[in-house]
Amino acid sequence: MLISIVFPGMHLCAQEYERPDLVQFSGMIVTADSLTPIPYAHIVVKHGYRGTVSDYNGFFSFVARQNDTIIFSAIGFKKQYFIVPDTISNNRYSLIQVMANDTIYLSETVIYPWPTKAQFKEAFLNLDIPDDDIAIARKNLSQTDLMRRSLVMQSDGRLNYDYYVTEQTQKLYYNGQTQPITILNPFAWAEFIKSWKDGKFKRKEYQ
Repeated sequence: MLISIVFPGMHLCAQEYERPDLVQFSGMIVTADSLTPIPYAHIVVKHGYRGTVSDYNGFFSFVARQNDTIIFSAIGFKKQYFIVPDTISNNRYSLIQVMANDTIYLSETVIYPWPTKAQFKEAFLNLDIPDDDIAIARKNLSQTDLMRRSLVMQSDGRLNYDYYVTEQTQKLYYNGQTQPITILNPFAWAEFIKSWKDGKFKRKEYQ
């Protein structure tokens, strides 16, 4: 009978397996807080080349010797050590190894995008902050911008239809009588004078 160990090149023959100090070392690796199996943990013999890796369910099994120091290690957990007893009466030994979480606190690291604080200060003071959505909307809805767009924008079909209907309505409203002249309308003059006092006819520079 030939028994193969996990590491290549290490084999134990049947005659060696019958030695009283060899044991089939098996067990399961779990977490200390919730007893959840730890998959793919490393189980190796200290100062040796023998060992194995736990499976997805945290189970492991390999041939060890009595008085071997077994090292259990996994990412995120503290290393654990176990010495195989030399008082084993048979060639099998089972173990449930509990591993505690390992928390590593790193020192603070400050990363600057500029080599010196002086360059950072200069770049910060000269930073051109883009406009937000509200500022962009206000610029697009400014009166000067809307007036400039209205001068170059042609009327679409809906605007032409509204203009035509308005003209026809005015003609039908004054059908059979003389249409009044707006320049002689006192209400129009009152609105003009009020707008003039309010400064609505001041010349505005295009932005």
